Amino acid sequence: MAEARAILRNCPSSPRKMRYIADLIRGMDAEKALFVLQHSAKYGAKPMEKLLRSAIDNWEKKNEGVRIEDAHLIVKTLFVDGGTMLKRWLPAPHGRAYKKRKRSNHVTLVVDSKIVVAEKTTIETVKAAEDNTAAPAVAPVKKTTSRKKAAKEVATT
Repeated sequence: MAEARAILRNCPSSPRKMRYIADLIRGMDAEKALFVLQHSAKYGAKPMEKLLRSAIDNWEKKNEGVRIEDAHLIVKTLFVDGGTMLKRWLPAPHGRAYKKRKRSNHVTLVVDSKIVVAEKTTIETVKAAEDNTAAPAVAPVKKTTSRKKAAKEVATT
């Protein structure tokens, strides 16, 4: 089963605040993560919930023959990167100006199924396995170490 991802770009909150929410749900089951996000009071929980729902929908589109209840989706990967930053100047005392930085972030979320489908064995893989087992076992060759030759003494005259 293929994994599915969803990306949220330029979310208007700082990456640091969004990482708190990302740390809450990373590695969780998708249903449990949705429950946590719905009941979280953080500002970034709402966009993160929409992103998770989008990733689940993308997974359903990729795996049309599989029921979502049987798949046991988990939040496989979730990371938050810094986005574009709006920079403004704020008037300050004595003719100075302070920088005001309005930060944004990019969130990437990947969901995948917990259940791993076993690969179908083909005739070629079975034959290759038989060939590997049919090869005669060769005893390992023991290495002999040679001793260093004694250094010749130089005669001084």
